[in-house]
Amino acid sequence: MRVIVGQGSCGIAAGAGKVYNALEKLMNDQDSFKLGITGCIGMCFLEPIVDIYEGEDLKARLVHVSENDADAIVNAVRNNDIASLSGLFIKDEDKSFLDQQTRIALRNCGIIDPTDINSYKARDGYKALEKVLKMTPEEVIEEVKTSGIGGRGGAGFPTWFKWNAARSSKGEEKYLICNADEGDPGAFMDRAVIESDPHNLIEGMLIGAYAIGAKEAIVYVRAEYPLAIIRLDNAIKQAKEAGLIGENILGSGFSCNIRYMAGAGAFVCGEETALIESLEGKRGMPRLKPPFPAVAGYKMKPSNINNVETFANIAWIINNGGEAFAAMGTEGSKGTKVFAVTGKVVRGGLVEIPMGQTLRHVIFDIAGGIRDGKQIKAVQMGGPSGGCIPERLLDTVIDYKALSATGAIMGSGGMVVMDENTCMVGMAKFFLDFTSKESCGKCVHCRIGTRRMLEILTNIVEGKGKEGDIELLEELCLSIKDGALCGLGQTAPNPVLTTIKYFRDEYEAHIKEHKCPSKECRDLLSYVINPDKCKGCTLCARKCPVQAISGETKQPHTIDQSKCIRCGQCIQGCKFDAISIE
Repeated sequence: MRVIVGQGSCGIAAGAGKVYNALEKLMNDQDSFKLGITGCIGMCFLEPIVDIYEGEDLKARLVHVSENDADAIVNAVRNNDIASLSGLFIKDEDKSFLDQQTRIALRNCGIIDPTDINSYKARDGYKALEKVLKMTPEEVIEEVKTSGIGGRGGAGFPTWFKWNAARSSKGEEKYLICNADEGDPGAFMDRAVIESDPHNLIEGMLIGAYAIGAKEAIVYVRAEYPLAIIRLDNAIKQAKEAGLIGENILGSGFSCNIRYMAGAGAFVCGEETALIESLEGKRGMPRLKPPFPAVAGYKMKPSNINNVETFANIAWIINNGGEAFAAMGTEGSKGTKVFAVTGKVVRGGLVEIPMGQTLRHVIFDIAGGIRDGKQIKAVQMGGPSGGCIPERLLDTVIDYKALSATGAIMGSGGMVVMDENTCMVGMAKFFLDFTSKESCGKCVHCRIGTRRMLEILTNIVEGKGKEGDIELLEELCLSIKDGALCGLGQTAPNPVLTTIKYFRDEYEAHIKEHKCPSKECRDLLSYVINPDKCKGCTLCARKCPVQAISGETKQPHTIDQSKCIRCGQCIQGCKFDAISIE
């Protein structure tokens, strides 16, 4: 038997490292079972996860495991009494989280040992590379074209076209680059792939490099992903030792080196030309296009850039054929897409589904709906560059065209779900705060325009909004979209435009009534004591940190609104439900 502990960042953060150490300490030389690790299987809401295998058969999946469970797990495996661990077994309703997915990019995540190349090879790893090296580069590009895969970084631009453009460009010196600078709040798809299946990324990149004629490939990886960097570094070294990276790969005559660079910590470096500038040691700022990277990219040489998820699909496409990939999805959006589902859902984590399924299916059938029995209000698609889609549009199918029609974008795959208590004006302000800080400052529209928008939104949520602010925001949004140099500025207004479009009444309530319908904006709230319910116990007055509550014992108390800081201590301490928020 094998006892496998999930060791992705989410698992480690939940205590998986302690679980592994506790299991390791209890084992002895006489034990016939092995202890191992895997990456993130995507069920972040159940971490730490421990899987028990007999051969290749999964005998039990244990969830919410703690180091205190280690003794019971070891004894159960030694005595072949797995049933004794039933209290830790995954529930049937949680199993459906994975059962409803179609996994291609994530096919090995949470199954193989990401630190062992042989674990990857046991699941047909590097078979696609062997196959490709017997094909012509043109045949490889044609297979990718047949698959219909678009770039999974957000725009969905045909991958084959970019590869073909780079191959067709003149010059012997060409570069292939992987954009692993995942910076969207709430997104962690690329991190999970690198941490859990780094060889899949490497194989996809080698195939891409062969197709375009590149002898050097570079992974530009987010510096804030230390575990991903460690596992990528280990995988590159293993692939080199196996003769899969370097000179004359597998005796084919094809040579390619792969290296990585830790990113500069800037969201704008997710834009391909800003990424190239950073790779060259310059400040990450976008270039004017054309020329496009396929003609003049890294070191002004022909270059191709795709993101992690795009490369993670390539080996599967080669092994199974482009037609098999194209058979999934919609007419304009082929294959599967990975989403990081976060926010107010019951089951948050990584979801991979064929394009064409609805947002409602993902949120309610796979992610289990909204926590605490509350109602859904909206879902933010595409991170800070995306838009808020209201509940009434949740039957929108997931493809590039349909999502764009709502005002949102597919993006890299962030899906942040909001419930009835979320203030949409506050949400727009949150994303504008992010994009205004991350603006590189190169163009005026983005540098100053996002700052002006943030100032207006801040005034609105602080009760200082005025008539005309909504119209001014709309005007600024359109000007910034038209005038910004790169995708950051061009898409930064999306959260504002979509929240105004679908939740204009919330903006008007903030401005005209100085009220937050969701009761989330502190400056617009009033804590009020109901004299009919107040017993004069003085507990609220004693808890108030600013002495804003006064009154005689056994007499109704009052709150001085000029002193109240809306900390909520009084409402938490009241035993008679006498304090309400208005």
